[in-house]
Amino acid sequence: MKHQLNLFWKLRTLFIVVTFTMSLIGCQNKKKQELPSETVNTLKNKAILEYNIKAQLGEGAFWNHQTQEFYWIDIEAKQLHIYNPKTKTNRTLETPSRIGTVVPIDTISALVALEDGIYKMNITTGETTLLSDVEQNIPTNRFNDGKCDPSGRLWVGSMGLKQRPHVANLYMIDAKGQAHLKLDSITISNGIVWTKDKATMYYIDTPTLEIKAFDYDDVTGTISNPRIAVKVADSLGYPDGMTIDEHDNLWVGMWNGNAVLCFDPKTGEVISRIEVPAHNVTSCAFGGTTLDTLFITTASIDMSEEEQHRYPLAGSVFKAVPGVKGVKNTFFKTE
Repeated sequence: MKHQLNLFWKLRTLFIVVTFTMSLIGCQNKKKQELPSETVNTLKNKAILEYNIKAQLGEGAFWNHQTQEFYWIDIEAKQLHIYNPKTKTNRTLETPSRIGTVVPIDTISALVALEDGIYKMNITTGETTLLSDVEQNIPTNRFNDGKCDPSGRLWVGSMGLKQRPHVANLYMIDAKGQAHLKLDSITISNGIVWTKDKATMYYIDTPTLEIKAFDYDDVTGTISNPRIAVKVADSLGYPDGMTIDEHDNLWVGMWNGNAVLCFDPKTGEVISRIEVPAHNVTSCAFGGTTLDTLFITTASIDMSEEEQHRYPLAGSVFKAVPGVKGVKNTFFKTE
């Protein structure tokens, strides 16, 4: 009987030890499984460095889904950049004047808006060919931001070189290079996107602190019924470049705002904020194989000495994983 009791207590002790050990291992494994989720949660609201560079005025974010590359520009440096996130390499092409935006045409060429006109560029040689010189008689303006509508026509706006109010315009450039004036009395033409049902266009004229909505006809390229979708509080900074996600919410780089903000255009409310370690956040685009990564451009100019000290990485490219996916950017369609 005594032998049986000793055996019982030994077995009971062994059971307790094994149970405790398995429980401990389970807790450790659970913590390990939670790490990726915690990392994603961090990237959801805080951008991290993707490519360290001191761009003066990084802009023009565009994800090329065909080549899996990130196109972006440095306006003041007169440079087009093509960045490969997989290899962490950045290829630079010099432009003859300040560049306002870039949109791919195919794997070997892109459309760029330079100071004096819209050009096709060979992205291997850097050679440019004029497509439209619609503002050739307005030398006090330069072209700024722009994107293609769902039919592949370029919508591009201008701005005064001295940022004079109401002297700029928004144009639609078709495959033949014909320019169609869409809006006038613009100050700083910036972000522009379209909803996935092709029924609404959203547009930013930065100093207005507004994102305007327009009814949009994709067949004719006609816009109508302008209204304010978002009124941005001046405490948030100035709305700059913009992209749109799979839910038709708007992601906007905030100049003087240290962030990318996501607005619900149906309510006008901020529904998400991504902190960016740069004072002037300029544009963004969803990229990656599943379009779940937000690539963000920034500027290193127009900062105080204190801001330069606080944001030493300003001008770099950053990334975040907001928890939503974007939509494919439209290429420019030629004849």
